Amino acid sequence: MDCIFCKIVLGDLPSYKVYEDSRVVAFLDVLPISPGHTIVVPKDHAPDIESVSEEDFAALALAVKKIGRAITEGLGVKGYSVLLDNKSAANQHVPHLHFHVVPREEGDGLGRWPQGCYNEGEAEVILKKITKNL
Repeated sequence: MDCIFCKIVLGDLPSYKVYEDSRVVAFLDVLPISPGHTIVVPKDHAPDIESVSEEDFAALALAVKKIGRAITEGLGVKGYSVLLDNKSAANQHVPHLHFHVVPREEGDGLGRWPQGCYNEGEAEVILKKITKNL
């Protein structure tokens, strides 16, 4: 497989490993948004969130929580963002499910994405389209 994250999981590529358990590996991002920016991946390859097993997804969530606490306590930052870009349309550059845990400080210059609003009746239409697929 030509997946860079699978190669890191297997130890075929070097990394600064932050955490590992039977289902998850976490390592420092080589292009960090801020110092301590950590990538959290399932060991089993899953290209996106819909493809990952429920067990691996639960393990990812627990690892993100653990790493977030370690980042705030270890680096003395005030918070962290948890980011997931799911599929290429959402800027997922590596097709292996991964969460970013990004240390944050007040006034660090990292903003939120633009927000909008719904036109009259639009929310109801969108709601129906989503809920019919649950």
